[in-house]
Amino acid sequence: MKIVKPDLSGLWTRICVEDDMKSFEALYRALGAKLLKFSVYYVSQKEVAEEIVSEVFVKCWQNRKESTHVLNPETYLFVAVKNQSLKHLRKYTNVHLVEIEAQQEFQFQDSTDPSKELERKELHLKLDTAIDTLPPQARIVFKLIKENGMKYKEVAEILKISPRTVQTQLFRAITKLRMLLGAYHELDHRKSSSNDLVNLVMLLAIMHYFFNLL
Repeated sequence: MKIVKPDLSGLWTRICVEDDMKSFEALYRALGAKLLKFSVYYVSQKEVAEEIVSEVFVKCWQNRKESTHVLNPETYLFVAVKNQSLKHLRKYTNVHLVEIEAQQEFQFQDSTDPSKELERKELHLKLDTAIDTLPPQARIVFKLIKENGMKYKEVAEILKISPRTVQTQLFRAITKLRMLLGAYHELDHRKSSSNDLVNLVMLLAIMHYFFNLL
C-alpha cells in the first residue's frame, strides 16, 4: 500500500513565514516518530535519540526565519538528525560506522510450540533479527525505504550517497534477507509438513513484499 504523506512543504512555509506553532506541532507529529527510529539506527539508545530529535526540532524553530529556502523539509530534518547522531557518536563513544559484511554464520532458535500464531510471530522475529544483521548502510537504506516509503533519491540525499549506491545497498539487503530467511526455512523443515507449509507460504509472502519495494 502506498504511503500518503502530508503536505510538509505547506507546513514548513507556515512555520517559517507565519511563525505558525500549530503547523510546527503538526510537523512534529508527522515526522517525530520516524526521526526517532532513524536516530536509534545510529546511537542505539532511545533516550539519546529522543534528546537528539528534540534538539533538532528546537533548532528548527529557532532558525525558522533562515530556513525558508528548504524545499524538502523531510529530507532536511533527516539529514539534521543524522548529523546530530553522528556528532553524538564522535563525542561520547569510540564507535565508527564502517561498512563491514557480516559473517556467513547465523544461529536460529527452533520453536517447539505447535501454535500457528506463535509460529507467525517467530517468523517476524526472525525477520527483525535478520534485518539487524545487515551491514550498517544496507540496514539504514532498507529501513528508510521500507518503513518511511522514501525514494532512492531521497535516501541518497539523506545519506550523502548516490542513488545508484542506494539501489545497490537495497539489493544487497534483500539478497541477504532472502538467504537468512531461506536458512531459517531449511531449519524449520524438520517440523511437520502442515507447519512447514504454513511457514513456506509466509516466507514467500514476505519476500513478495520485499520485491514490491523495487
